[in-house]
Amino acid sequence: MPENVVVVESPAKAKTINKYLGGAYKVLASFGHVRDLSPKDGSVQPDNDFAMDWQVDAKAEKHIKEIAKACRGATRLYLATDPDREGEAISWHMRQVLDERGVLDGVEIKRVVFNEITKSAVQGAFEAPRELDDHLVNAYLARRALDFLVGFTLSPVLWRKLPGSRSAGRVQSVALRLVCEREAEIEVFNAQEYWTIKGEFAKTDGAKLSANLTYLDGNKLDKLALGDQAAADHAVRTIEAASFSVAKVERKQSRRNPAPPFTTSTLQQEAARKLHFSARQTMQVAQRLYEGVKIDGETVGLITYMRTDGVQMANEAIQASRGLIGGRYGQNYVPEKPRMYKTRAKNAQEAHEAIRPTDVTRTPEQVAGLLPDDQKRLYALIWQRTIASQMASAVLDQVGADIAAADGSAVLRATGSVVAFDGFFKLYREGRDDAENNGDDGERILPDLREGEGLERRKVLPEQHFTQPPPRYSEASLVKRLEELGIGRPSTYATILSVLQDRDYVRLEKRRFLPEDRGRLVTAFLSNFFPRYVEYDFTADLEGSLDEVSDGKVEWKGLLGQFWEKFHEAVDATKDLRTSQVLDALNETLGRHFFGEGDDGQPARACPTCETGELSLKIGRYGAFIGCSNYPECRYTRRLVAAGNGDEGGENGADNGPRVLGADPETGLEVTLRQGPYGHYVQLGEAQGTGKTKTKPKRASLAKNMTADSIDLARALALLSLPRDIGPHPETGEMISAGIGRFGPYIRYTGNYLSLKGEDDVLSIGLNRATALIADAPKKEPAKTLGEHPKDKKPVTQRSGRFGPYVQHGALRATLPKGTDADSLTLEAAVEILAAKEARAKGKGKAKPTAKPKAKAKPKAKAKAKAKPKAAK
Repeated sequence: MPENVVVVESPAKAKTINKYLGGAYKVLASFGHVRDLSPKDGSVQPDNDFAMDWQVDAKAEKHIKEIAKACRGATRLYLATDPDREGEAISWHMRQVLDERGVLDGVEIKRVVFNEITKSAVQGAFEAPRELDDHLVNAYLARRALDFLVGFTLSPVLWRKLPGSRSAGRVQSVALRLVCEREAEIEVFNAQEYWTIKGEFAKTDGAKLSANLTYLDGNKLDKLALGDQAAADHAVRTIEAASFSVAKVERKQSRRNPAPPFTTSTLQQEAARKLHFSARQTMQVAQRLYEGVKIDGETVGLITYMRTDGVQMANEAIQASRGLIGGRYGQNYVPEKPRMYKTRAKNAQEAHEAIRPTDVTRTPEQVAGLLPDDQKRLYALIWQRTIASQMASAVLDQVGADIAAADGSAVLRATGSVVAFDGFFKLYREGRDDAENNGDDGERILPDLREGEGLERRKVLPEQHFTQPPPRYSEASLVKRLEELGIGRPSTYATILSVLQDRDYVRLEKRRFLPEDRGRLVTAFLSNFFPRYVEYDFTADLEGSLDEVSDGKVEWKGLLGQFWEKFHEAVDATKDLRTSQVLDALNETLGRHFFGEGDDGQPARACPTCETGELSLKIGRYGAFIGCSNYPECRYTRRLVAAGNGDEGGENGADNGPRVLGADPETGLEVTLRQGPYGHYVQLGEAQGTGKTKTKPKRASLAKNMTADSIDLARALALLSLPRDIGPHPETGEMISAGIGRFGPYIRYTGNYLSLKGEDDVLSIGLNRATALIADAPKKEPAKTLGEHPKDKKPVTQRSGRFGPYVQHGALRATLPKGTDADSLTLEAAVEILAAKEARAKGKGKAKPTAKPKAKAKPKAKAKAKAKPKAAK
């Protein structure tokens, strides 16, 4: 049994490090976090000094047992998780769990960190171990508690006051506000017309040049000075009536300096611009490059740790880069002094090096054959940026010439530039976003010009333009904006963007973020009733305070106490908030978006059905919708979509009446397309009977990727036939079926559901594709039968669920109590756990009654059944 046990996160990393350290060490993987806050309200207790209730992940249990077993005979435990706050937290959790299991008595515990997975870096780190950093752990605890408290306190408010909403996160809500506010800017933007005038001239020797009008009638022109064609025509006539010569020539030299090596943020931005990677994809690929590949029989990490906001590089890497530049490109490409960088990002900690190759002499060409395409492209990007950051500046010769009319009526400006020395341009140029893309470091060559030299006017070219609205955020520009504001941290950007999309608050369209109407409602609600907690400065200041906890400057529980006191007051203030107040605020904030603008400049709210009612936002059981003020006389409704998107009525499924698609060949019943408050659906026939004998017609909702105008009779009948059998599995013979459920389209096999995404169509997916999806799906552990229940002889099974292991008998399920060993659970113990759960349920009135209710209870129950909720106005 080795004396030294080492814990890292990933098994790939474990194998590599074990080879570096030798047989005296046993390296095991935790497979990421081993425990988290219990996913129930009350797991963080503000009234009990912010005590936290942790729960071991069911998937992590077997890895913990393996590590605990190894520790029983060990002398030292090295916690070698990633060198950031999350890595420190994993190490802390691992120590706590192992200590609770009593396996650390007499074991020396040390923390080891390394910034790259290379033999020298790992062995050097083990020569200088340290203690766990309590300040980093406290910062993690503070962040985790804050996120939990906000989520579990604010989300229920959203669900009660704004049905149909998902949840609200501390940082995600602020990022969502950015996307929504940008969309609002675009919607109210009024394009302005303007014109530019370009003149084409020639020297006496025939050399040509072009110039743009900058002065007219003695006045300097700004961008919008020529606001219509009449003004442009006047400018054209003025130029055509004059003769021109060179009035002034200016020559200067400018320098372009390279960008610093990558941080997490800038890597995500540049990978989005140049490789079209999402933030999540960038981090996944970078993780694999960090863990490394086999080179000459030994696994070597190719890049340094990829979660960092530092831009500095180790001196050895700088010197190696300068040596490579001199040998590969020439000494004139090596600057006189090494370049030293300092980050400009708000609240950056710079605790780690920038992202760079572990060995800069390992060129992209050398590793290309060892890497899949995505890793090869990302490694090349990192290598080029690193080397370019230590190269000489590019030098540009720039020339500007004023071409003036003889009578002084007009001046045109000609500019040109030539790259005198390419410097780092030889290897790399940084991508740009949107409005930044006006700069041009390319060549625009002007002929040699002398002051006083006459020029022949050849053409005068007017061109019409319109001002453009601010661009929607791309992944790159949103990450950049979050970093500029000091919101979020390197390890969180990818998660923030993914969560917003997973909750259907935003969508990516042509690589740009558009807010969904659900997202706009959430932002409007939070901005009206919780404005402090979606303010950019407040969120950034809170991030800064959390960073000060990392530095040991702020006490973490004191920070939580200050936050919680005010936040809890804000939540309490919404308890008496009436639905009408919420609707009034949302109607005021989003009126123009959902209803468009009328001739009077106000939201166009006239009901298209009754023409006398006024449209407004309504809130129903399943979310918000748009309805008429004359309800119930007028039953016009439409789902929550912006005005003018073709969903208000007519051929797209008007609420003025159902659209008849045809008759069902089997029953002869009419098949119709309809729209309710929660979206489109198809219906077979009409309701029959009244009262207790009333039968509802069969209905089927449209899948999320279906549009109303794409539904014909055939597709409607296919929807009504769901769920459908696809066919038997070729290996097991078990039937595979497809349908649409609460969470969208799915396929079902052996009782398990698998969501359909992307291009997979629930109506047409075939057996081969379904079988492939099942094979690729993560495998669930099969149920373990413990025996027959003594009461009814039905099986008692043990299963793994989202919240840990549980036992089941019929419909009754019971989670295993904390500390129960799932591997050694007996039938007798399971029966006791189930009996205790059943007793608790009966105590809460949840168990089904065994006797009929007394007669006197009937009138009350009947009256209650007759009560109907009032519609929210």
